Amino acid sequence: MTIDEIEAFVSIARLGGFARAADALHRSQPAISRRIEMLEEHLRTPIFERVRQGVILTEAGRLFLPYAEMVLASLKDGTEAVHDLKRGGRGAVSVVLVGTLASTRFVGMLRQFGRRHPGVKLHLRTANSEEVSDLVRSGEATLGLRYFSPRDSTLVSEVIMDEPLVVVCCPEHRLAGRRVGNARSLAGERWVAFPAPRRRREPFALALEQRLSAAGVEATEIVRIDSLTAQKRFVEAGFGIALLVESSVREELRLGTLERIDVPALRGGMPVTLVRRQKAYLSGAAQTLVAVIKAAAAKGAKGLRATRQSG
Repeated sequence: MTIDEIEAFVSIARLGGFARAADALHRSQPAISRRIEMLEEHLRTPIFERVRQGVILTEAGRLFLPYAEMVLASLKDGTEAVHDLKRGGRGAVSVVLVGTLASTRFVGMLRQFGRRHPGVKLHLRTANSEEVSDLVRSGEATLGLRYFSPRDSTLVSEVIMDEPLVVVCCPEHRLAGRRVGNARSLAGERWVAFPAPRRRREPFALALEQRLSAAGVEATEIVRIDSLTAQKRFVEAGFGIALLVESSVREELRLGTLERIDVPALRGGMPVTLVRRQKAYLSGAAQTLVAVIKAAAAKGAKGLRATRQSG
């Protein structure tokens, strides 16, 4: 078994086809096919099944994929460790974060880090929480910021803060600016939720139902969409109400295009978790960024506690 074979396998699994993998790896399709044939000979079982849309993993392929990804990630770690000897505090760090966190202090913190450490190149991307874990596990991202802690022994996760949640509505809503002591009175409301049903594994997709159930709110209509921006615009238009991370609607609340509904039974927070691979190599730049992220989270949590106490 060779690295080329493993690389071809992982590329096909990620991209969904031999031709796409060949383009990505700058190899001919016959060369990619031969690598898979040799890998299947070594494993003594098929790892791909051809379908009309391309290829899908067999049961053996699904079982082998996380191990193959770890091999490539470890090789990347080794290369990074050697290069880091010559770079000192310079280099590149890749960070993937949940899209809703792009509306919080983390983006400003990352911008400040980039200004203070011009020798470090930050590669940023957004994804949902499960995709964050997948990208970190495969080595495509060094660090990840997601909601809740993943159940994955290959990842190290640390809850660094809670993002407070708030129920919001349009200014014309009958409950705008009011306190709702009995959450059951919301049973007839339509909720606009993010993300859409295809992301059922996404923790944020389950948070609303879990909180409504715990508060005793049943038979609620939930309309799911696939964009945080669309979610806010739908609520502003009076299409429904929503439970959102407070920092993501701070500007709309300031401008008055959205209003709060104070529902004590639905108060709480979404735990923000920093994830990295178990035993992954962290360059000096990555270690510095981890420290900065934790410090920013601690400062934000302290400020939030002070605000609550004063209020």
